[in-house]
Amino acid sequence: MAANVSHKLRNGIKPQAFIDGMTKNQDTFLSRKAEFTWPSEEDRAFFASLANRDDLRCLIIAADWCGDVVRNIPVVLEALKETEIPTEIFIMEEHLDLMDEFLTMGGRSIPVVLFADTGGHVLAKWGPRPKHVQDVMIAFKEQNPDRNAPEYEENLKAARAEMLKQYGEGTGYQAVIVKELRELLSSI
Repeated sequence: MAANVSHKLRNGIKPQAFIDGMTKNQDTFLSRKAEFTWPSEEDRAFFASLANRDDLRCLIIAADWCGDVVRNIPVVLEALKETEIPTEIFIMEEHLDLMDEFLTMGGRSIPVVLFADTGGHVLAKWGPRPKHVQDVMIAFKEQNPDRNAPEYEENLKAARAEMLKQYGEGTGYQAVIVKELRELLSSI
């Protein structure tokens, strides 16, 4: 990735400040955070092994009103806690310049989790949701390019229902996020 976010480093808020400032979905966010468990001791050990890497930074674009943020960011934060990677959250509406650098299929989809070096060079990006869930939205957008089509809203509603189904019941999706983050961090 050629993007550079050095102008944003140290301009976000700490994860706890984000949680404390939530005006929507805070209880759900906290309960998902409390439900987190490591899929395996090997996964936990991998994330803990990154604690020696002082060359990485994490920037997360998020907002408390977004269901994917409330579902996914507790997992990201719990996994990153082991790494000790400095992590900042940027509320989307307050950082549209950053958001617009990291669009998903041309749209403002959150969360966006960026890993950068200390110079702000973006090394990797994750989000807005696990790949198998995102695949539903990709298929929807490919099949429904015209936002003004009469069936667009109905098809969008069906796609969102399918995305919830893909997340599944319980916390199984959390292991998928841990796996995807581990693969991403292994590559940088």
